[in-house]
Amino acid sequence: MSDIELPGGEVDAAPLGDGIRHGRARRVAPFVGLTARTAGEAVVVGLSSKLAGTDRTEFHVRTAERYAELLGRSKGALMKAGQMLAFSSAGPVGSSEIRPIYQAALMRLCSDAPPMAPQLARAVLEGELGCRVDTAFCEFDWTPLAAASIGQVHAARLHDGRAVAVKIQYPGAARAIGADLENTELIATLIGLIVSGMSPWRLSFDVRGVARELGERIAAELDYRAEAANQSIFAEHYRGHPFIHVPEVVEELCTDRVLTQELVRGLSWSEALVAGQELRDQWAEAIWRFVYGSPTRLHLFHADPHPGNYVFHEDGSVSFLDFGCVRRFRREQLEMIDAIVRECLRGDVQGTWRACVEAGFWRSSDPVSAEEVYAYWREDFPLLWSRRRFVVTPEYVERRIERRCSPTGPSANALRYTTMPPEYTVMGRIEIGVTSLIGQLRAGNPWGLIAAEHLESTAPVTDMGKREREFFKEGRVSGCA
Repeated sequence: MSDIELPGGEVDAAPLGDGIRHGRARRVAPFVGLTARTAGEAVVVGLSSKLAGTDRTEFHVRTAERYAELLGRSKGALMKAGQMLAFSSAGPVGSSEIRPIYQAALMRLCSDAPPMAPQLARAVLEGELGCRVDTAFCEFDWTPLAAASIGQVHAARLHDGRAVAVKIQYPGAARAIGADLENTELIATLIGLIVSGMSPWRLSFDVRGVARELGERIAAELDYRAEAANQSIFAEHYRGHPFIHVPEVVEELCTDRVLTQELVRGLSWSEALVAGQELRDQWAEAIWRFVYGSPTRLHLFHADPHPGNYVFHEDGSVSFLDFGCVRRFRREQLEMIDAIVRECLRGDVQGTWRACVEAGFWRSSDPVSAEEVYAYWREDFPLLWSRRRFVVTPEYVERRIERRCSPTGPSANALRYTTMPPEYTVMGRIEIGVTSLIGQLRAGNPWGLIAAEHLESTAPVTDMGKREREFFKEGRVSGCA
């Protein structure tokens, strides 16, 4: 089905109702205006704060709400950038008092974006399925369960009684995103605007590189058929797992812009954050085992770790959603990373250096010492090396990101000469994203012992690890290597 044509159908025209504004100039203009206005207010508020000692909290609350509202209405790539920043412990602001204000505002982009009108959703759905809604479903709730950057989700029921979730892509989303991705500078500017100068250690990083990576992820998420195929692989692999659940896909009701799957009910991210410590520890372990266990068995990474992709349950299990961004790795690529970590675990400085050179992270001729490379991996990472319970906090994650990413931080020289292949940068982003989530849960587990199950073939020590080991004793294998 082609994009629904709305009045004023030129690319630069703003569609009616809840459609997406198109055209590079139209999408840039609101952010330019807001940025200029915010900059002016910041000067006034800053002077007032210095001279009269007034509190700047209200200014930050107002600014955060403005950006969240504008990003929500923009949808597409711009909104996705806001989602990415919502859960990163590296930002969007450095002060521990101010950071939660921006994170809370941006976090709503993960599940509380402005939805499209019911008549528009119906038009897309019936056009994609080629039939009336009541032919495919016996019940359909036109109030969306969630509205995100590319599409929105509705609860429905099939004629055989199954409760399902139906994800419908916004009409014009592909065109709007295409315009955004052609204008990489727009996304880079947005990311830089929210992050630049606000980190406690003033992190400097390649915002254009982040923008390109973000663009690749979003482009992949536009294809709902590919997402359904990815999800089916994971669902089959984890079917019956004791604490990892992937909803089943209803293939006959999936198209390029509609995805129908088993409906999952449970606790949201905001509810998970205030749950008891034991539950938060269990949920964090489930996320860890899913994200890092899937590559080991499937050679596939679920590469979009953000809170809106998880549904939490009172028994400690987690349901995983949104398989639009899945990355495949060859066995040898994963083995190279494992080799580096194993050498670090052994405290072998030269072994770590040799493994990094073999993986292509540095050249043997680079003016970087083996000790600097070893410290890049080993220091500030007690989460992986500790054999006791270790509680991950946002502050820990900040230190970790500084070590791994900041060109002015303790790994500055190692970072200056790294030539990390592009496929490995994806792993780094996943690791930072997952660790940021666990940090916000403030979850504690013997992470080093959990990691050793894979790295050193040790026996599991946690209850969840023992249950998972029993589950996979059945000899479950995948043909996806």
